[in-house]
Formats: sequence, C-alpha cells, structure tokens
Amino acid sequence: MFRPSPISGPELLTSRRAMLGTLSAAATSIALPHSVAANLKQLNKPVQIGMIADLHHDVMHDGPQRMETFLNQMTTVKPDALIQLGDFAYPSSANQPLIDTFNQAHPQTLHVIGNHDTDDGYTFQQVVDSWEMKHRYYSHEVSGLQLIVLDGNERPPNHQGGYPSHIGPEQIEWLRGELKRLDGPIIVLCHQPLAGPWAVDNAETIQSVLGAADDKVILTVNGHSHIDHVVRVGNVVNLHINSASYQWVGGSYKHKSYPAAIHTTYPYIEYTCPYRDALFTTLSFDPESGKIHIEGCESEWVGPSPAQLGHDGHPDLVDGEQICPRIRTRSLLPPGHQTG
Repeated sequence: MFRPSPISGPELLTSRRAMLGTLSAAATSIALPHSVAANLKQLNKPVQIGMIADLHHDVMHDGPQRMETFLNQMTTVKPDALIQLGDFAYPSSANQPLIDTFNQAHPQTLHVIGNHDTDDGYTFQQVVDSWEMKHRYYSHEVSGLQLIVLDGNERPPNHQGGYPSHIGPEQIEWLRGELKRLDGPIIVLCHQPLAGPWAVDNAETIQSVLGAADDKVILTVNGHSHIDHVVRVGNVVNLHINSASYQWVGGSYKHKSYPAAIHTTYPYIEYTCPYRDALFTTLSFDPESGKIHIEGCESEWVGPSPAQLGHDGHPDLVDGEQICPRIRTRSLLPPGHQTG
C-alpha cells in the first residue's frame, strides 16, 4: 500500500477516530465471476492502469501538488496508461498548464468528463478540446484491454434541475454496439457510478445492457461518489474510486480546516472534509492468475471527519468504511482462489 509524503503546508489536525480507522485498513478480497478470469486470459501480458478521480483543482488550493504526487508515483509504477475519472479541472486558460502536465506525463493519458468540469459556464465541447479527448464518450485499447468511456452527464427528458446524471438513448445504442464489436476483456468507465450510491438515474437500464455482455465486461470503474466501495450487480463488479482530495459535506456542515487565507481564496473548501494527501490507485490485471488488484493509498482527515460533524453521507454507506481518507488495497479473485 502506497503512503504518500505529506503535502507541504501548515500543521494539520487529524481526528483520533479517523486515524485509527485508516491504520486499521487491511487488504480485502472479493470473488469475481468465472467469466472474468477467462476473459483476462486473453491478455498477452499483465496490464496496469494508474487512476485518479475527482481532483477538483478548482475547489482545492493544492491541486497541482496532488497531481504531482500522483504523477511522481506513476513514474515508479510505470503503468500502461493513466486515467483521470472526471471533476478534474475547468477547461480554462489558467488551468491549461495542469491539464497539459497530465496529458504529457504518459504516452496514453485518458479522460472521463465529470459533472463539475462544465461549471462556471464552460461547455462539454470546450472540455473535449482542452483535454484533447476523442469525444465525450469513446473506446480505447490499452495492451489488449478494451476501455469504454461513457459520459454520464446527459440530460433526461424529465430533468428536474441540478446536475444531470443520465446516459441517453443514443449513447446507450452506441454502448450496445461497442460491447458487441469489441473482443473482451472490457472495462467500462464513467464519472458517475453505474451501480451503488449516487448512480446515474437510469442505472437499471445500463446494468441490463452490461449484464447482457457480462461474458466480456470484467469491471466498471467510476469516480463522483468520493467513497471507497465495491458493489456487484449480477456478474458485473463495479468499483468506486475515492476522490484525490476530499469528501463533500455541504453547507449545513461548513467548517474551516485550513488557515483563513486559504479559505478566503478557495471558499468552497469549507464545504468539504479534505484529505491531507492525494489519493489515487493502480489497477493491475493479471492474465495468469485471473486476478484484478487495486493498490491501496492512505491519508488522514484535515480537521474533523464527516462522522465528527454528524454528516451521514448516504443511507447505504457505513461511515468510517466507505467514507474514509483512503483507497483500500483489494484483490478481486477468481472463485475458489486461495485468499490466504
């Protein structure tokens, strides 16, 4: 498990409860469907992908340092590709150096669009252009691993306001076509979850489409939820990657975690419980063992935790487990595999 070096700055407060929860985190094993191991065997060699989610550069004061920590670690890991899972950085001229730093860090850098990436009046096309994406949704191969990237920000016909969290009919038909066209193994990526808490509003439809191709789909991966979580629907395993930066708690739980000068310049931080260090992970896909490994990464709360503030998060979650300043080390194993 990777423990990043602390980001430089003032002395940070950490709750005893959060610290104990972090230190007690242990590797967990989850059984995969039989089809996943068979699909992984189609790879000619192990494949590694570095992933970071929800940097929220326009909210946090230290986005570049968090990105630097991630990219420095990836120079050691040497993955086959880098992916950021959305809520990354507005497509502004001021943010272009950060965006370019990510894009230039590896020959294969891929993007997923988040719901906050078009805040402040930006358009999806501006995001696509600034980030140098193929399209809002697209397919891409990494060393035999087929990646399908979805855009969960489409507006449903009955939209009632707020950020849309939906995958429309045209994109669904495209997804069906890609699932049919591509030879497995396939990973489906979307900023919004496709299953579990805070999933897209037509999650059941998407799960049905993926379930019809569960002989190919080995995993879905999302950001957005800012939690460390795995949920299985039928034969499809869905992985929530925690935010690189914080847990959002909202206006009812506003508080100051950093010195006043930081909060004056970055006012939205007081709506969050920040993580001291950047969180990110490396996913490894091993054709020989049929195993998917998720590399852990630990940090600490800056100031009070959501639990200390009385923030419940979501009724389906257990605070201190999924809502935590860490990404747990996990091994997704074929059925019957000895876990030790």
